[in-house]
Amino acid sequence: MAIEGTTETRTPRIRLGMVGGGAGAFIGGVHRMAARLDDNFELVAGALSASPEKAAASGRDLGLDPARTYSSFKEMAIREAKLKNGIEAVAIVTPNHVHYEAAKEFLKRGIHVICDKPLTSTLSDARKLKKLADESDALFILTHNYTGYPMVRQAREMVAGGELGDIRLVQAEYPQDWLTEPLEQSGQKQAAWRTDPAQSGAGGSTGDIGTHAYNLACFISGLELESLSADLDSFVEGRKLDDNAHVMLRFKAKGKEKPAKGMLWCSQVAPGHENGLKVRVYGTKGGIEWVQADPNYLWYTPFGEPKRLITRGGAGAGAAAARVSRIPSGHPEGYLEAFATIYSEAARAINARKAGKTADPAVVYPTVDDGFKGMVFVDACVNSSKRNAAWVKV
Repeated sequence: MAIEGTTETRTPRIRLGMVGGGAGAFIGGVHRMAARLDDNFELVAGALSASPEKAAASGRDLGLDPARTYSSFKEMAIREAKLKNGIEAVAIVTPNHVHYEAAKEFLKRGIHVICDKPLTSTLSDARKLKKLADESDALFILTHNYTGYPMVRQAREMVAGGELGDIRLVQAEYPQDWLTEPLEQSGQKQAAWRTDPAQSGAGGSTGDIGTHAYNLACFISGLELESLSADLDSFVEGRKLDDNAHVMLRFKAKGKEKPAKGMLWCSQVAPGHENGLKVRVYGTKGGIEWVQADPNYLWYTPFGEPKRLITRGGAGAGAAAARVSRIPSGHPEGYLEAFATIYSEAARAINARKAGKTADPAVVYPTVDDGFKGMVFVDACVNSSKRNAAWVKV
């Protein structure tokens, strides 16, 4: 990432492979743009589809060497690990049920993994993947991309610095409306796999967007979940997974502080909401609010004082936000830039590992631990809802 005011030395691009993300796959294109934005990666290989024909065609479209366009991720992992200039990292951008098996093949061969969220489709697979990642010499990066926004980093820095005091309340919401009708029955690819338990897992909206809201709430607040009570619904007739969830949260106590409480709402049947991710955190000294639709703004209210607007690159923005900002204040940075920040943080960590060094403590990215916690969250939500929203410890 070329950040104003820094003197980072140009290092060779990291050789990247991709599993999934072939023709017609939305998130594959996003990952490729994010990997290219700061010029830290070069896509050199891929197993881009489960269909050999589609994989080959997608490889041609991306300009990949046909000899490095594979019909399966296992074949790619085996061959690339043997090549002198084989891939150093792999991006896994498949439906959830493929994540574990794909990541396993690369981790055990020492190839760094950059994986889309949620971590896996089942808690059992998540537990096995966490063990593999913890024991591997390779890094595991999970693309909870919203953690890459400068003003999210600003919010996290303010909480950690005590500017809000002891945290009391955390509110997170993520409403969408795209599944208000049974879109999956039309054959629309994204809707079909996201509402299929065999591919998505036990959670629908909870796994797809609830994990984002939960991860962001914990990332900003620095809190860990202790228990939850969840009420899940499938409002669309015939839908097999939840499309709306209301979740009450109890966080672990920190020191002598009274445990913080929270609420999380995620929905894919809320007309009028395109991508309404919002997080609010309140403490004894003040509160903050961040809205994904206006990502360059952070509202901050010290208790008893007027509400203040902190802007990306503006007065009041600190070092954590500046570190991941690319352009001068007043020029919007958004979704793709935030996604690219995760890739650039991954590149810094990978390059440090290659050099036998520890990455700068300022380098922050979601890990397999965050992914595992997300899967524990989904599993607890499903179990709680089955028991009439009973409180479930995590």
